[in-house]
Amino acid sequence: MKRILLVVTLLLCVTVSFGAQRKVSKKINKSPWEREYIWPKNKMPDAQIHQVATMTDELYLADFKADKHREPYLEWYPAPEAGKRNGGCMILISGGGYETCCDIHNIKRWREAYTALGFQCVNFVYRTPRPEGLPVYQSAWEDGQRAVRVVRSEAAKRGFDPEKIGAIGMSAGSHMLLLIATSSQTPAYERIDEIDDIPCHLNWAVANSPAYVTTDGETGTPAIFEGYGPNVSLSKVFKFDEKTCPITMQHGGADPYSPNGSTLIYRKLHEMGIPAELHLYPDKPHMELGAERAHEFIRQLGLLGPVEPEVALMDRFNSDEARGNYIKEPVWPEGKAPDFQPHQCEPYIEWHFPKRLKTTAIQIIYSGGSYEGNNPDGYEAAPARRYLNDMGMTVVTLKYRTPRPKGMDKYITAWQDLQRAIRIVRSKAAGYGLDPNQIGIMGCSAGGHLTLMGATSSLHRSYLPIDDIDNLSCSVQWAVGIYPAYALTDDDGEGYNLTKGCGEGVTFNPEFSFDLATCPMFLIHGDADEVSPMASVYLWEKLRAMGIQSELHTLALRDHGFQKTASPGTGSYNFLDRIGEWLRTRVSFQE
Repeated sequence: MKRILLVVTLLLCVTVSFGAQRKVSKKINKSPWEREYIWPKNKMPDAQIHQVATMTDELYLADFKADKHREPYLEWYPAPEAGKRNGGCMILISGGGYETCCDIHNIKRWREAYTALGFQCVNFVYRTPRPEGLPVYQSAWEDGQRAVRVVRSEAAKRGFDPEKIGAIGMSAGSHMLLLIATSSQTPAYERIDEIDDIPCHLNWAVANSPAYVTTDGETGTPAIFEGYGPNVSLSKVFKFDEKTCPITMQHGGADPYSPNGSTLIYRKLHEMGIPAELHLYPDKPHMELGAERAHEFIRQLGLLGPVEPEVALMDRFNSDEARGNYIKEPVWPEGKAPDFQPHQCEPYIEWHFPKRLKTTAIQIIYSGGSYEGNNPDGYEAAPARRYLNDMGMTVVTLKYRTPRPKGMDKYITAWQDLQRAIRIVRSKAAGYGLDPNQIGIMGCSAGGHLTLMGATSSLHRSYLPIDDIDNLSCSVQWAVGIYPAYALTDDDGEGYNLTKGCGEGVTFNPEFSFDLATCPMFLIHGDADEVSPMASVYLWEKLRAMGIQSELHTLALRDHGFQKTASPGTGSYNFLDRIGEWLRTRVSFQE
């Protein structure tokens, strides 16, 4: 079994080419980088004769001598140029299933990227393969805690802040990184010398596709039940002590080392009020993902220096020059609106055709406003409409009925308007040279709640038919939910979550049917939003359980309306690019 796992591990280390490793120079222990061994001679805890500490570019050399590679070490890279240093240090941790340290190319990319960002970088090489008679991670965890202490001891000498130490890992390396990041107050080994009096906590962490996080895989296997089930939970090896640091996690939706491990880590961090990000990618396997998302996270935390002044989104997208034809029309024939109430506004849709059509798909967009008002020309709708027009996509904006109806649920008339608007768009699409079966919806806040209803409950009728248009389907092919409100049962009625969405038994409100027409979604939410991002996280989990692969991003330190003003280079500033990238995976665009 162990041999099978080793083979699987090596295959998953897609960054390593066995053939290429055979061509590597045979100068063992003559790396151009400065190597520092972390344990005093004969003091390494739990030493086992079958273990070595080496990257696979050395391990697979023909003349490799195991006895020369027993000791885990740090490999210090040259510091950034003096004018670029940010005062921080980044520890690089390879994955390899705790069987090898195989991420040769990841380490190279990370070194180049984080040195360019101004970090002192150091590669940490720990003992593998897995220890016998101990948890699979035990010797690596011991090495990891000691490595952080040694790095911290070097801060003054190497010119970085001892309280500005982060780490990036992959797979098993991310599992070890999470252990260090959440459990530094739990000693992995007994004190050896004065180095062990130095704290071993991290100040931030970047976890790529962490393995073995859920209890159905914590012994070192892929998640047997895919991270689901009533008896599957977060592994208890993670203590989440008072030194737990901000963490960003990137994970693929099709990873056998379940992405539900990352959602469970995120939930705990959110419950503790620790800034965190979660980036989940549809259909992606076990691999490194979202490198730029990690950079945005670090930039938002201020680790690269002061965050740049925020810029208003409406100032960035203030022109309709990409728009061609424009048509405005009512949602309902005169006198036919169901549940008409005179205090509400008249609903309408507006067609915004691009000057140069590059796709026959259609995006419907509307704003939030607590179901008390909504503005298709405000920052929650107009910039996205202009962005997509520039991409060559037709956009339809919806003004739905507000303020809230009297004597019924706050969303009922808006839901009726959305279902009718989708049917109108479907009925007219072909006449405009567009595809009636390629329609998506997008909304923020209350509009995000409305989006969730449109995406999950289109087979649930919100009004009786009034004409032939109502014989058409109101199902959509995709949906974009931006900080959706009112989604969870701990909502106070005004959008705020009383338990951060983390209370015992918190679930979805009953208006979400999750019917058979439920579509894939793109979800984005501020991590500091009082309208809890757990709504988006739970929704992503629910969709995955239904076999629907979706995308999710949370943004550290960002509140409700994160995009209204944002700092360049952060996720809040670049969010429309993420939506555009995702749409390109859903529909065809002509270049």
